[in-house]
Amino acid sequence: MKLLIFDCDGTIVDSQAGIVLSMNHAFRSLSLTPPTRAQTLSVVGLSLPEAFSVLAPHVDPDVRIMLAERYKSAFRDLDRDPSDCEVLFPSCRDIIGRLAAHDDIVLGIATGKSKRGVDRLIEREGWHGHFITIQTADDHPSKPHPSMVLTAMVETGATPHETIMIGDTTYDIEMACAAKVGALGVGWGYHSREELAEAGAHLIIDDYGEMPGALDQIFEQLSSTHEQHRERQRPGQGEEIF
Repeated sequence: MKLLIFDCDGTIVDSQAGIVLSMNHAFRSLSLTPPTRAQTLSVVGLSLPEAFSVLAPHVDPDVRIMLAERYKSAFRDLDRDPSDCEVLFPSCRDIIGRLAAHDDIVLGIATGKSKRGVDRLIEREGWHGHFITIQTADDHPSKPHPSMVLTAMVETGATPHETIMIGDTTYDIEMACAAKVGALGVGWGYHSREELAEAGAHLIIDDYGEMPGALDQIFEQLSSTHEQHRERQRPGQGEEIF
């Protein structure tokens, strides 16, 4: 059984507009200068406490807590009509549907979004039963800590060489590397192809249509590496086995 773990923002949905608007509101509501659009998008994928530590390192921790609360409040207001702020990337629905139909594939999500946000997306898209394991910032340390991926593997029984993390940020790729699983970077999100490659992505694709072939290639690489490792672990001829 193969496990494919998807990031959400920047990988499944294009939520840039809502994220930037909410971030600007949070900073301005406390009379602080908002980060640039590029700065805001650079922290997508982190949990909110970690994101505000990056965007506002010089303010008091209590102020960062207030920023996080103001951000969440603004994003909830926008989420009343999420179709305006969370649009699926082209061909995403088709590819996820095709992958979910495979008997030998299990899908999962590992995201900095809240469980509430993920549940709303699944309800909107009719994806009930598509994603067998869902890991969110509600229950885990921020990416790139491998907790989300490791928990997803435990819940599904997948091994590292049977697992691929799919994401658009270096945090996703670094999380995959930390968990010793495959890493597929997508070039349509928040971090550049160069950044994804430097972080350790096995492959990087530019649209969803390339995903099935890229997944096959990475699984072949993982299987080959796993077999080489097993060969090295086998005792040499004439060695005693205890």
